[in-house]
Amino acid sequence: MSFLVEENPAKHRFEILVDDALAGFTAYLPRGEVLVFTHTEVDDRYQGQGVGAALIRGTLDQVRARGGRVVPRCPFMATFIERHPDYADLVADAP
Repeated sequence: MSFLVEENPAKHRFEILVDDALAGFTAYLPRGEVLVFTHTEVDDRYQGQGVGAALIRGTLDQVRARGGRVVPRCPFMATFIERHPDYADLVADAP
């Protein structure tokens, strides 16, 4: 199973492709260099396979690479960051 996380700026979200099929996304509201993440969804077919974690990890890695910050209003992303404190430096105060 191969994962690819890419941003879809037109839809304001990062998407994860599993073997070239859209398997989920995490949606955001852009606020300058800060992205406010509001919702994450993973297709039922991919539940329990690590797809959600791969999506959030890939998203946060891309945000870090471009010097951005996040506000994790989405409970899934917030929990991921709590469990992976190496991403805590990306969290910004809510705009």
